[in-house]
Amino acid sequence: MISAVLLKPARVADFPVGVDHVIDCAGHSGLLAHGAQVLRAGSDMTTLSRGALADQELFDALNAAGRQSGARLHLASGAIGALDCLRAANVGTLSSVRYVGRKPLQGWIGSPAEALIDLKAIADIARTHFKGSARHAAIEYPKNANVAAAVAVAGIGFDRTQVELVADPTTTENIHEATAQGDFGSFQFGIPGQPMLDNPRVCRDERDRTD
Repeated sequence: MISAVLLKPARVADFPVGVDHVIDCAGHSGLLAHGAQVLRAGSDMTTLSRGALADQELFDALNAAGRQSGARLHLASGAIGALDCLRAANVGTLSSVRYVGRKPLQGWIGSPAEALIDLKAIADIARTHFKGSARHAAIEYPKNANVAAAVAVAGIGFDRTQVELVADPTTTENIHEATAQGDFGSFQFGIPGQPMLDNPRVCRDERDRTD
């Protein structure tokens, strides 16, 4: 029998006895505040906050806590698939891995993209507002670069994985593309995903169209 309890304790010490697995949906700050404590307490953990691992101090703390207790940290794949293929390719030598995240304009509202480009002025041409490493993307875009972080962890790491983030007025989908080259050959994967209709950004965009 499997049971689940939704908890919001102030401390891991307040968890009830017998918690075997914790699922983190609290974002980067939640993993930073509680992740190492959960692992040290001996509970396995699944996190959606892959981008937080770009913080090397946090990464090292989670790794040390898991080694100390034997607990494991599981990384949810999230919005992109084929990471098993990328991990398999990494058994040999991967020479390059690149991730491109392309979203409609409303998908970047509330992100650093607003300070870099005028989202309201873009008419019909896609604009790249970030190019750099997966580490910088995850740190600068904590709510938008979790997929980039997932690709980095599965492949050649945060510093060697190259990321491009694009605001595209011609699409209504969140498009994730990963490419890699190495001893195995080459790899290309893409997935266009539909944003959830109850996403506040989508709802706001629909209201703007009908007002």
